[in-house]
Amino acid sequence: MQAPASAVAATSGAAFDEAIALTRRLKLPHIRRAMAEIIPTAKAQRWDPAEIVRALLAEEAAGRDAANLRTRRTRAAFPTGKTFHIWNEEASSIPVPTQSALRTLEWVGRRENLCVVGPSGTGKSHFSEALGQSAVDAGMTVAWFTIEDLGALIRRHRVDDSVSKAISRITRTDLIIVDDIGLLPVSPDAAEGFYRLVDAAYERRSLAVSSNLHPSKAHMFRRTRARRRRNFTGSSGGRDGCGYRVRDQRDQLLRPAV
Repeated sequence: MQAPASAVAATSGAAFDEAIALTRRLKLPHIRRAMAEIIPTAKAQRWDPAEIVRALLAEEAAGRDAANLRTRRTRAAFPTGKTFHIWNEEASSIPVPTQSALRTLEWVGRRENLCVVGPSGTGKSHFSEALGQSAVDAGMTVAWFTIEDLGALIRRHRVDDSVSKAISRITRTDLIIVDDIGLLPVSPDAAEGFYRLVDAAYERRSLAVSSNLHPSKAHMFRRTRARRRRNFTGSSGGRDGCGYRVRDQRDQLLRPAV
């Protein structure tokens, strides 16, 4: 003798409600949202139980990946949201093969550093941010700063003597981008922040820097009382273009005060 249809429906409804409660307890929000669609479909099409489990877990995995991507992008603090979708590689003075090589992000995995040099309006910031956006899409963590941001960070953490801890947290990021060095005069606090960041990231994380200054003017980044000088810069382009280079060592970006 079969149970009445109403009893079967009640049992099924109770099981569904219990499953929903379990997804809340186990913090599986994406499975919870997907159940309302997947369970009726599975019943109608007589899915194998393993297929139901696979479909639900796939929804959870996809949902978490999307949430992590949004979190990484938010934490990166990109200024404009520019990507390579609106980048005209032919208009840049950086050779297209070099652009392609940089876009692979292999240099980030090798903990190498990038410096893009050129006048204002040549696409330095766009190119740097697009690289950062690509890194986020590839599952990496990115932090974006201006030189003024670094100065503010130093002032904020100097109050409780936590500058070293703040710099240490930044260097947990896979790729650190410092934009438009030289656009404005560099304050002593900003120079100190930049020095500390370069020193802490050396051979541990990749730095990408865009600058209006030719490397020969690197003395503008000098840091008072600096005992060691570090560099990660490269060559510059022509007068109307922007230069580029990836380096795996420091030279003399922070030179002695003169």
